[in-house]
Formats: sequence, structure tokens, C-alpha cells
Amino acid sequence: QVQLVESGGGSVQAGGSLRLSCAASGYGSSIYCMGWFRQAPGKERERVATIDRDSNTRHADSVTGRFTISKDNAKNTLYLQMNDLKPEDTAMYYCAAGTRRTSWYRGCAAAVEYDSWGQGTQVTISS
Repeated sequence: QVQLVESGGGSVQAGGSLRLSCAASGYGSSIYCMGWFRQAPGKERERVATIDRDSNTRHADSVTGRFTISKDNAKNTLYLQMNDLKPEDTAMYYCAAGTRRTSWYRGCAAAVEYDSWGQGTQVTISS
């Protein structure tokens, strides 16, 4: 199983920026999917952005144009650059990795495609 450690969360005012990082380690097989998900209190977990082994990306409509997912394979690190942050972006953000080829075939979109999760990093945006 992949070990994932997130960092970079914090509290900023609306309009500000943050960059989340997720360091991956402890895996012997390939990672086919990586993604960022978030969950706000009282709400369902939602997909923020995903990236597959070919670096194809998907972003949720709510963050398109503001957030960008990327990865550095040499550093085994996943990133989420978040700009123009809004109070509704306040949530716990989780990094996830999927090691099944079938998850890649299905587009890495759904949370069920991911078999390893980090502990989360809190992002709080004030108005």
C-alpha cells in the first residue's frame, strides 16, 4: 500500500493562494491514478482533481480555472495549486492514490478507484 503525506494547508483570506503537496512512498507497483478530494463538515466527500500516469488531468467544475493538479514523478510528489480561494473551498483535503490498472481504464474519476489515502490537510478560507 502507498503511504501518502499531505502538507501545505492553512488559513488564508478569500482571493489568496495555497499549494498543497502530497509525498508518496512505500509502493512497489505502479500508481495509475492520483487525486485530491475534499470534505467539508456535514458534506459528502467530493473529487477536486485527478491525474493519471500519463499526466491527463481532470478538475471539478467548481475549481476549474482556479486550481491546478500536477505531479513530479522524480520526487514522487503530487501538488494542488489553489488560486483565487473562496470560503466554499474550506474543507479537509485528502490526497489519494490508485494502484489498479482498471482504475486507470475507468478514468481515475471516482473515489472508489483509489486504494490509498493520506490523513488530510485542513484548508480554511475566510471572507
